Amino acid sequence: MNTSMTFHTSVLSCALSLALASSAAAQQITNHNNARDPGVRTGSVGAGQPLATLNPAQIEHFLDGFGRFIEVDSVDGSVAGAEGHGLGPGFNATSCGACHSQPFAGGTSPNMAAYPYIGPNPQVAAASAAGATNSLPSFITPDGPVVETRFPFVVSQGHLTSTPDGGVHDVFTIAGRSDAPGCTLAQPNYDQMQALGNLTFRIPTPVFGAGLIENIADATILANMNANSSLKHQLGINGHPNYNGNDGSISRFGWKAQNKSLEIFTGEAYNVEMGVTNELFPNERANPPSNCLFGSTPEDHTNFEQSGLAVLSDTVGFTTFMRFLDAPTPSTSGIPGNPSVTSIQNGKTLFGQIHCDACHTPSLQTARSSLTAALDRRNAALYSDLLVHNMGSGLADQIAQGGAAGNEFRTAPLWGVGQRVFFLHDGRATPRNGGLLTAIQAHSSQGSEANTVISSFRNLGDSQKQDLLNFLRSL
Repeated sequence: MNTSMTFHTSVLSCALSLALASSAAAQQITNHNNARDPGVRTGSVGAGQPLATLNPAQIEHFLDGFGRFIEVDSVDGSVAGAEGHGLGPGFNATSCGACHSQPFAGGTSPNMAAYPYIGPNPQVAAASAAGATNSLPSFITPDGPVVETRFPFVVSQGHLTSTPDGGVHDVFTIAGRSDAPGCTLAQPNYDQMQALGNLTFRIPTPVFGAGLIENIADATILANMNANSSLKHQLGINGHPNYNGNDGSISRFGWKAQNKSLEIFTGEAYNVEMGVTNELFPNERANPPSNCLFGSTPEDHTNFEQSGLAVLSDTVGFTTFMRFLDAPTPSTSGIPGNPSVTSIQNGKTLFGQIHCDACHTPSLQTARSSLTAALDRRNAALYSDLLVHNMGSGLADQIAQGGAAGNEFRTAPLWGVGQRVFFLHDGRATPRNGGLLTAIQAHSSQGSEANTVISSFRNLGDSQKQDLLNFLRSL
């Protein structure tokens, strides 16, 4: 799908103007005795732009990928407004952009209160789109977040076993849809899983700056891991890479750094989240009934009979869009409560003084790139070491992925955090319960590598905590 620069510019311009209009609805803070999350930074959306030095041909590929990224899929392409096909039999969303939309395409779960131009959680509408007969689980609400569900253990004959499951179980099925006649496929039994305590959630990870992350050399990640080893040992920080099982290199995408490359990350998501088989993941998942299979596989593939950009598969288009998507732009403006630049700078200093940066490394340099000068030896201010760490019993989800155990998660990059609404892997930290402050405090629990750092945070004065929160909202 070709998308012109004019189209992209007009969409982005509309998004930016609406973001400015939403500032009046942002939560304001009164900084008396207790620190609190200022809330989502308003003003310009500092994300969603291509890398600054792409050439015209690369921009063309970026925009083509953007168009595919926001394209809605149906089962066979016959549903009005759905340009793609291959949806299902199980799915969580009908487009990449449905999940990765906040504050712009490539981001994370939408929230209408913070970004009215994005709209409510798209999973609500997806449940009944095209006549689908899905019921809406209680954990999916209009104000978000978008979630995928995983079952830590296998359930057999109504009983929880000790056999690991850990895989994604799609929330919805195509049963009842007008483009899936005769399909009979039930949704997962969430009442049963909740009763058994066998249900955990994941929310979308932002992909801004993902090409920069992909191009950080393994040697750079390892050198950073080994730096300040004595201090990290004193703090109890023992993070390690999650290694790819095929070639032994460091994987880095996903909540547990389980995916090696952007294309693998993309191919898996297309198959797992939307049910679209592709050249990287060519087989249908979960052995669906034959009456819910409506096409040949892989459904997304290289279009050899086409020409130009149309030859490319969607998976390649998605990957190019994410690879050329620039990192978010920080800003000291638009933070609710209007903290001073001095407060934000104090917060940045405190971030280092209490050693948050022992895991959230402020920057890592990318390697040489044969793809574009825009990725070549760039300073990536991601605020992550790209390692997985033991986050303790409080955040453990009992799901192992590669070398990441059930209590381990990748250090989440903090760039763009100023415009996020939901935090932690399952979105449990929201504006209703303290947001960013709750996310920080949740880092501390039995066995967590962050306990010493969070203890230092708790020992700060209220004004110091507020400064640190203001700094994070500037990122």
